[in-house]
Amino acid sequence: MKRVLLLALTLGGTLLFIALGVWQVERRSWKLALIEAVEERVHASPIAAPSLTEWRRRPPSEWQYRHVTVIGRFLHDRETLVQAVTEQGNGYWVLSPLVTTKGACVLINRGFVTPERADRRSRSRALPTAPVRVTGLLRLSEPGGRILRANQPQQDRWYSRDVEAIAGRQNLSGVAPYFIDADASPNGGGWPVGGLTVITFPNNHLVYALTWFSLALLCAYGFLLVLRRRT
Repeated sequence: MKRVLLLALTLGGTLLFIALGVWQVERRSWKLALIEAVEERVHASPIAAPSLTEWRRRPPSEWQYRHVTVIGRFLHDRETLVQAVTEQGNGYWVLSPLVTTKGACVLINRGFVTPERADRRSRSRALPTAPVRVTGLLRLSEPGGRILRANQPQQDRWYSRDVEAIAGRQNLSGVAPYFIDADASPNGGGWPVGGLTVITFPNNHLVYALTWFSLALLCAYGFLLVLRRRT
């Protein structure tokens, strides 16, 4: 009975680890295709930011990191500061609503500011009132906050760029379900600093696959040992 149980366990482990290894191989193929697609989107010529109708025609993942452009006027009095950690240090992302020429509203991440530049009065040269053209990367909303740091809309404390929650807090209507990371085009006075989008996709699937296949070989070896053992 003990031998049968060991045979079942080692055979089951072999099959399980093979399945996990195959799954990681498939995940690796998917990740490589994603990286290639994003790389192409980032460096493609900008297209018009999608309307709500256009947005619904594709899964959100297919819009992520597309190079887009939009024209409109900023509502500077409704900007939101979101805590950020960048290559320039700790500070804030400046998210400002932009009302487009078609009457839609899009949140623009204009870029990074240090704590000393959090007050928009210290950035008066970067508060245009005329229509502007913004080019950048389309990003998906980041609902809720960060790990262990939930957004607190009522206290105006933000740890992630949660489009829906920010729109609600600022009494904005008709807001697009995404935001745009502005490119590195300089703002008056040098702040905010755009073009700091970090695009990274961890790809350790090959290591994981080799690990699972190695465990499958060990289980298969154990199965053979048990099978050959005399009762």
